[in-house]
Amino acid sequence: MKSNVLVMVLWAALVPGALAETATAMFAGGCFWCMESVFQEQEGVTDVVSGFTGGSLPNPTYKGDHSGHYEAIRVTYDPALITYRGLLELYWLNVDPLDNAGQFCDKGHSYRSALFPATAEETRLAQETRAAVVARFAPAEVYTEILPAGAFWPVEEAHQDYYLKNPGGYKFYRWNCGRDQRLQQLWAGQASH
Repeated sequence: MKSNVLVMVLWAALVPGALAETATAMFAGGCFWCMESVFQEQEGVTDVVSGFTGGSLPNPTYKGDHSGHYEAIRVTYDPALITYRGLLELYWLNVDPLDNAGQFCDKGHSYRSALFPATAEETRLAQETRAAVVARFAPAEVYTEILPAGAFWPVEEAHQDYYLKNPGGYKFYRWNCGRDQRLQQLWAGQASH
């Protein structure tokens, strides 16, 4: 028993972040491929999973029924390296909060933007950052919703890390969708991708 404890202590000392506390956050910002790539590259983010949330249908699938759900990402992160507020700031710079029909070239309910805070503090921060976005774009309407976090359903493996598995197809899609061009218009050079 003592040797197991010693191994754990040595492992934790040798592997940075081995016992780091992690948290998760969920965001919908249109195509989950595009959101996944932005968040995965941030220091402190340890994992990003594409999937669905916000609907009542169990086990939604990409080519099957995912009605009522949003395309979303679940971000696992180390709060000591990046805060929930930091994730929110990154989120806002990568969505079009003025689009009520979807995001960029993707239209329909599943492509709308939304935040899914899981705690009272996350809800407060989501509301605070949304209020700043509303003030920035006034008198235009900001449509990004704040909804309670619920079940998250990972999408099929073929859609995970799509930007890494198919970089040419991903870049072609992102450019043709006009995502980067619109983000530059909205955020005046602040957009991160």
